[in-house]
Amino acid sequence: MIKHISSLLGAGALALGASLGSARAADTVKVGVLHSLSGTMAISETSLRDILLFTFDEINAKGGVLGKKIEPVVVDGASNWPLFAEKAKQLLEQDKVAVTFGCWTSVSRKSVLPVYEKNNGLLFYPVQYEGEEESQNVAYTAEAVNQQATPAVDYYLAEGKKKFYLLGSDYVYPQTTNLVLLEYLLSKGVKLENIGGGFRRDGAGKIISAGKYTPFGHTDYQQIVAEIKQFAASGDACVISTLNGDTNVPFFKEYAASGLTAETCPVVSFSISEDEFRGLPAKQLVGQLGCWTYFQSIDTPANKKFVADFQAWLKKTTVPGIVKEGRVTCSPMVLSYVGVYLWKAAVEKAGSFDVDKVRAAWKSGLSFNGPGGKVTTQPNMHLTKNVFIGETKADGQFKIVKTFNNVYGEPWLKGKFK
Repeated sequence: MIKHISSLLGAGALALGASLGSARAADTVKVGVLHSLSGTMAISETSLRDILLFTFDEINAKGGVLGKKIEPVVVDGASNWPLFAEKAKQLLEQDKVAVTFGCWTSVSRKSVLPVYEKNNGLLFYPVQYEGEEESQNVAYTAEAVNQQATPAVDYYLAEGKKKFYLLGSDYVYPQTTNLVLLEYLLSKGVKLENIGGGFRRDGAGKIISAGKYTPFGHTDYQQIVAEIKQFAASGDACVISTLNGDTNVPFFKEYAASGLTAETCPVVSFSISEDEFRGLPAKQLVGQLGCWTYFQSIDTPANKKFVADFQAWLKKTTVPGIVKEGRVTCSPMVLSYVGVYLWKAAVEKAGSFDVDKVRAAWKSGLSFNGPGGKVTTQPNMHLTKNVFIGETKADGQFKIVKTFNNVYGEPWLKGKFK
């Protein structure tokens, strides 16, 4: 009898636990976070994990989304592109997340894209990319080429630069961006011999690759920097850099050691923000340029509040492994932040977490006043936003030298410049 009662109690406890679990599930919505928390890209992507957790906490403190608290499911892509696809499948098919915020490199995004399209999932992608893509399963909060690379070229042309050395990491984003920039430079009257880094041609003589490329994690830039120094000897040259991840550290150290400076041959980088400067010799790189849709130095009440709120969250968070000292904010972090708020706005307009309904709400045109100013969703799944060119200061921050307001995100640029 006693045994029977205890077994009944056990069954009751299991039922109670199951009902509590389902009640908890009814009160939350699972959201995926898919970034490299280890490997060569961790230098950049770990901060995106951090800003997403901060944003979820901020939204949850105000009541969540449609009355549900955000429950993050964080996975590590480990700078391993096939692993990204496996983790994406796990998030969608096992964890049943309503949306995913993730990826940095285009190769990681392209690895997960078939998974999101097959499962009709929704990925918010926050990092500058090469365009030539418009998936209905990706919300591109990222900078398109015309929101970063071509404005930077315009700035250098206005400064009197006549020679452009193209340097990047060996994968799709730098390769495609530089082919677009090759067309753009030629359309602006820059001679082919004044575009450095080298070319590859197909059998018909058509250029199929422009620029110099190094693999992820590359450390020896002595020969390339020597080539840049020779290229810049005429005094009217600059470098367009699409190097990604921690390989920027040895490049800029070699660049500084060679005696090159922002005066003799400036570099504009599309993958170095305030966050990456924490690991770079910033004092030796004063005057180098960055082009993004946000800088921490933007002097507005909205941005000051954002930076202060993030710093306050860092002090009190108990999430393991989060670095709390010397933290900064940057464009990919802000585009992650505004992505969460735009997803929230789309869900609330749709009255549903259903991907098709959320996508329709996005395409209707939603706006959010973020730390970098107003951003607005477009029917092509991209964003209209402000573009800033900044000059590096000794403290690793940027002095804004040029602003382009309300730039429409255009992913299809190849073949458009004549």
